[in-house]
Amino acid sequence: MTNLKKFKNKEELLEELSSDIVELLQDEIEEKGKASLLVSGGSTPKPLFQKLSNIDIPWEKVIISLVDDRWLEPTHKDSNELLVKENLMQNFASKAKFVGMFIEGKTAYESDEDCSLTYEDNVFPFDVIILGMGGDSHTASLFPENEKLKEAYDLKNENLCISIKPDTAPYDRMSLTLGAILSAKNIILHIEGEEKLKVYEEALNSKDIFKTPISAVLNNERLIEVYHA
Repeated sequence: MTNLKKFKNKEELLEELSSDIVELLQDEIEEKGKASLLVSGGSTPKPLFQKLSNIDIPWEKVIISLVDDRWLEPTHKDSNELLVKENLMQNFASKAKFVGMFIEGKTAYESDEDCSLTYEDNVFPFDVIILGMGGDSHTASLFPENEKLKEAYDLKNENLCISIKPDTAPYDRMSLTLGAILSAKNIILHIEGEEKLKVYEEALNSKDIFKTPISAVLNNERLIEVYHA
């Protein structure tokens, strides 16, 4: 179930999306004294991160974490952790706590359980998740036709995290499972451009969640707020 919000330009989208995210975080802080925000990588969310970092809320009560990451040292230029630390965890948001996926000295394939336990102990429950989507309809690191999708989609899988080796993208990955994503209190999909809108619309009508992974998120009973410009 989705609610599509269309904006004339990226500036309008960023203004409303950042405001909505902050409101959701503040509601959680008021209710339980803390909030968790899980974000995606890529070029699309970078301006959003920078805008959020300049909004003054009790960031010291917010835990920031990742929807997925490449299995790289956190200082590597292609690491989502580095992207978040350089763009989101600046200014006011520098006071937030960060929980990453990467584990030094271990391969991604050895780390599903350890990563899951880290998230369960330090991040869960998930309050706000911001998803992205690729032109191939992947979301998080759930790539089309990947051999690990069946395990990632299994809602009986108790792990929150799953290692993935993409066939069409570089680096081993760690990703949230579908169950982990759907457990979030608020799920937001942030997409930009006409090509992504077309992929989104096709995914809404697709019943093949192995061919179009974003369909597994969109076509269920959960409400997904979709922001597009």
